[in-house]
Amino acid sequence: MLALVFVNVVINYLDRTNLAVAASALSKELQLGPQKLGYIFSAFGWSYALLQIPGGLIADRVAPRVLYAFCLITWSLATLCQAFVRGFASLFSLRLATGAFEAPSYPINNRVVTSWFPDHERASAISLYVSGQFIGLAFLTPVLVTVQYYAGWKGLFIGTGLVGIVWGLVWYLFYRDPLDHKTVNQAELDYIEEGGGLISRKQAGPAQASAWSWYNVKQVFSSRTLWGVYIGQFAVNATLWFFLTWFPTYLVQYRGLDFIKSGYLASVPFLAACAGLLLSGFVSDYLVKTGTSVSVARKTPIIAGLLLSVSIIGANYTNDTTMIIFFMALAFFGSGMALISWVFVSILSPKHLIGLTGGVFNFMGNLASIVVPIVIGYLAKEGNFNPALVFIGTLGFVGACSYIFLVGKAERVVIREK
Repeated sequence: MLALVFVNVVINYLDRTNLAVAASALSKELQLGPQKLGYIFSAFGWSYALLQIPGGLIADRVAPRVLYAFCLITWSLATLCQAFVRGFASLFSLRLATGAFEAPSYPINNRVVTSWFPDHERASAISLYVSGQFIGLAFLTPVLVTVQYYAGWKGLFIGTGLVGIVWGLVWYLFYRDPLDHKTVNQAELDYIEEGGGLISRKQAGPAQASAWSWYNVKQVFSSRTLWGVYIGQFAVNATLWFFLTWFPTYLVQYRGLDFIKSGYLASVPFLAACAGLLLSGFVSDYLVKTGTSVSVARKTPIIAGLLLSVSIIGANYTNDTTMIIFFMALAFFGSGMALISWVFVSILSPKHLIGLTGGVFNFMGNLASIVVPIVIGYLAKEGNFNPALVFIGTLGFVGACSYIFLVGKAERVVIREK
């Protein structure tokens, strides 16, 4: 089941980052300057972020098997159609559609992991499926660059769209919840449930229905602890969205690298981010198993990772390609460490509001997918990318401070009765 989610994440991020690979050629053909390109990069984020709360609520009510299949096929169709755009408006609209149909994906991921894994295994499980975004992009970015080189940017969108449509059918055929899986025995169900896994959520009809209230939404926004992880997630995603959008353009247009060479060099930071993510996930679970408090075990890798992400500013002080990639890889390694932050949704969420809390968490974090590409477009419009990297590094420092000063003891938030 975790392997299926892993592949979902790979495809999810292929359809987010294919535009970054195509950007140099596409912007020339469609005559898009840095500011317009910034808005195109942000289009995905507008719908994706704004629909996180509805997506989280839907993830609480619709079976992952059905909802994920629907999302995979529809966002992949939107991706495929991007091959036929004729200008800014059509491309912006289709990126909006891609973001809208991807919106429930991470709340569904969190629901799947919460159903299949006990608490003490969850950070490892989260780090493994989230690593799909980095492993996939690290090894497939050179492939995407090669596809575009031979088939053009239109062929790139058609290819990635078709892959997602086929995989949506595969997911529907093979995924099952624990209670519905034929090979799961009672001992495994007991192990998951005794460890804090929520395998019986589909039986909680009244509790699920209660998630659909403005009162619950208000409560999820009123917790200081939750605000700490919301701000932290915005900072984590700020670094992530730089790499998903502007990074290839930065290497080609602002650092003068060859397009094919940039495709291979761009994979290095993604491998570093994957290493950081896997390291922090397994170390965090190991600390919990050896008796370290949950707060220390879960927060320490995230804080350390956010502080490391500030090192992206170092690229401003060198013209050596090796050192530029080193600073980029170090910063993304830190950002990868901090991406186990999804474990706090499982730890802190009220039991009947995991989807809603996950939606709010992802909404706040993915505001970065709107803000960061646009701000970078304005900061770099005069041909100087240095202020943009300072902006990203500063957000990483703010995120670390948020976890240090706002996130208190890691324990489930109790919602006051109405």
